[in-house]
Amino acid sequence: MTETPSATTPNETELMLKGYGLTTAEVIYRLPDYPSVLNTFVWQDYDLAPDHPRLFQFIEYWQDEIEGPLHSIRFSHRKMISPGEWRHVTGEFRYH
Repeated sequence: MTETPSATTPNETELMLKGYGLTTAEVIYRLPDYPSVLNTFVWQDYDLAPDHPRLFQFIEYWQDEIEGPLHSIRFSHRKMISPGEWRHVTGEFRYH
């Protein structure tokens, strides 16, 4: 899902500097008309480990709004950068 950036929505770099990492979830669910058939949906978003508030918000949304009952969810979390790995550079010197 692509959102247009706004003044209140932090960009990906800002999220990573605040400790967010990329969470990927594989959602396996049953089709409403064919309960013996399983289908797969992949969800990705920047989230905070170990609580994963965005993932659990998505799961609650699924249970409330989507007809396909959940079978299982498998997820992984990868922290892309941490605040200690980022530094502000004010200038650059080149030596040829």
